[in-house]
Amino acid sequence: MPTLDVPEVAVSDGSGGSVEALPDFASASYKDAYSRINAIVIEGENEAHDNYIAIGKLLPDDVDELQRLAIMEAKHAKGFTACGKNLGVTPDMLFAKDFFASLRDNFQKAVDEGKVPTCLLIQALLIEAFAIAAYHTYIPVSDPFARKITEGVVKDEYIHLNYGEVWLKAHLESCREELLEANRENLPLIRKMLDQVAGDAAVLQMEKEDLIEDFLIAYQESLTEIGFTTREITRMAAAALVV
Repeated sequence: MPTLDVPEVAVSDGSGGSVEALPDFASASYKDAYSRINAIVIEGENEAHDNYIAIGKLLPDDVDELQRLAIMEAKHAKGFTACGKNLGVTPDMLFAKDFFASLRDNFQKAVDEGKVPTCLLIQALLIEAFAIAAYHTYIPVSDPFARKITEGVVKDEYIHLNYGEVWLKAHLESCREELLEANRENLPLIRKMLDQVAGDAAVLQMEKEDLIEDFLIAYQESLTEIGFTTREITRMAAAALVV
């Protein structure tokens, strides 16, 4: 399977940057916000594991590759669990499960209906682009332990994004309308999720505008790679304005 050239993650090594620019990792406000952000990434990686296993049942010819992706996601969840423990933070998993509820329900509905393109748009494009944007924004302001973990995770996420791109590009002509509909239903959910997490992200010094911009860039680049026209992509991206 073709693979992407994974971009280098530009981050400070913590030795030459301005220390005052980093958050106070020990503060009560930081730990409170981190309990929800950390839970979101743990839950997101766990759900990604389950989602790739589910897609493998719909694509038996790809089951080995999809199981490999699922194993990577489970490893990520363990890494982010360690990040929370390192800061003495207990992740708010009930919050995280609720955070993903609408997207999870839409994914499960697509699985039940055997809609592989919709499943891949939700998991391999939208969720992976969401994760890439969040991790890129978080790395420069993360604590040293979490930075090392997240740098490794974000490189893996490009592999997962690439899987969705390659499959959907090969089947675009037969699933174009389904993808347009899936985008209309699910892109607004991603925007709502970004809005919901904006306050806690700001405490971690992750700016909402950066998160949205990075997400849309990653998502639109994937749509271009798949073969959508500029006009189609512009109309698809407009769904993010529906909140």
